[in-house]
Formats: sequence, C-alpha cells, structure tokens
Amino acid sequence: MQKITTLVILSLLSAHSYGQSNYQQFTSLFKKKDTAALKTLLANWERTAPNDPELYTSAFNFYFSGSRREMLSLQKNAPKEEGLRVTDNSGKTVAFLTSGADYDADKLARAFGYINTGIAKFPDRLDMRFGKCFVFGQIADYENFTKEIIATVDRSVVNKNNWRWTENKPPDQPEELLLSSIQSYLAQLYNTENDDLLDNMIRIGEATLKHYPGNVEILTTTSTAFLLKKNYDKALGYLQRAEKLNPKDGIVLNNIAHCYKLKGDKTNALKYYELTEKYSDEEGKAMARENIKQLKK
Repeated sequence: MQKITTLVILSLLSAHSYGQSNYQQFTSLFKKKDTAALKTLLANWERTAPNDPELYTSAFNFYFSGSRREMLSLQKNAPKEEGLRVTDNSGKTVAFLTSGADYDADKLARAFGYINTGIAKFPDRLDMRFGKCFVFGQIADYENFTKEIIATVDRSVVNKNNWRWTENKPPDQPEELLLSSIQSYLAQLYNTENDDLLDNMIRIGEATLKHYPGNVEILTTTSTAFLLKKNYDKALGYLQRAEKLNPKDGIVLNNIAHCYKLKGDKTNALKYYELTEKYSDEEGKAMARENIKQLKK
C-alpha cells in the first residue's frame, strides 16, 4: 500500500513538474537550436496545456526564428549598412555585396497564427503585443506595425496598464514601459528616413497623446513628423504643449526656435534660441549661439 501511495505522489509531482517546466525546456532547447526536439515539445505542450500563455510566445519565437533566411545581394550604390566593396582589376568599385534577410511565408504565417491566438486569449500580455510589433518592424510591415501599436495603446486604457509579462509576471512601472517603448517605435520609424512613414508616426503619436497628453517625448517626436511634412503650425502646436509641461527642456525650446525660423518669424526664433542657449547642455548652447548669430546678420 505504501508503494502505491508513493508512486501516485511521484506521478503527481512529475506531472506538475512537467507542466511547470515546458517554458524552461523550450528556453534550453531553443538555445541549443534543437529543432526536432522543439517541434516535439511544442506539439505535446499544445496538446496538454493549451491555456498556458508561454506556449504561444514560445511557438511564435520558434516559427519566426525559423522563417528567417539570410541572403547575399549585389547592389550598385553604397548601402546604409556595412557592405563588402567589389572592385574590378583597376581597383574601381563596381558594386557592393550586402547581407539581408528574407522570410519563409508559411513559417511566418504560423508564427503570427500563434501570437494572434495568444493575444486573443491573454489580451493583457504586453510581451506578446510587443513581440508582434518587433516582428512587423523586422519584416518592414509598417502598416500592421502601426496598427498593433495603436491597438496596444487602446488596450492600456481598458486595463489601466495592468499588464503581464513573461511567465505572467507584472512588469515594473508598466505605464512607463508602455510609453518609453512607443517612443522607441516612433524613433524606429523616423530612423528609416522614409518620408512615407511620417504619417505612421503621426497616427501613433496622436493615438497615444489622446490618452497620455503629458508625455513630452512623444509630443516632441510627433511634432518632428509634422515639421518634416512642412506643417509648421501643427508642429508648433505640439511643441507649445510640451513647453507648458517642461519650460526648461532644451530640445523642446530648440525645436520651437527652429519651427519659427522655418516659418520666417525671426523675432520668435531669436527669443527661443536665446532660451535654448540658457537651458541646454554645452552642445545645445553652441548650436543656439550659431543660430542667433545667423539670424542677427
């Protein structure tokens, strides 16, 4: 009788341990790049614990990483990223050899299938939403990138930033995490240097500021998108809101001065360059002095 009881207890402990260790097993196998074992683990995991949120993040990571295919290509113009210079017999550059990535459509679709199911089941898992944004950024699908960020902002209003992260743990300072990440996403769009994406920046900025009107960084970045679209009045409106929140922010003051300069308002441009010189760091002060000098000519 004692043996039977012991076996039952061990069996229960083993089952509990297995259920608890799926994510840890996945992490270990993923590091080893053991594809066959990972497929077996994910199949068993989905069959035995379909309501485990880590299943969906793990499957998403597995299929997305498996979808990536490295590619080499030749191009005539110098790439933005590093590339190998190809020369002819005379030493003249004739092309550049660059590396990039392509993605297997079927594996990518499976990855998105898992993360979409995960978000539907666990809408407050911020890591799932940010993971999805990351992949849209990697594949340069900026329309869906934009939509997913806005959907996340909208959800933050519903759940009052009561987010969960990996292993269902709450992140530290969830609202700050949300807003700093959105600022990073805006910077990502800006750094593409693609003017067609300025509208995406504006959509994200306006959707965020609707609910978080006191974020100086997002106000400033959104104003930059309007500035680059030459909508100076709209840019100035966002910058003035930022100035009210922090009247000694050197970046905000410099951008206001620049905006007035572009509008041809010399008086206000000088006023704000002088404020920039007063409140900026040494680099900002030097730039402000140069602009003041030019405007006073």
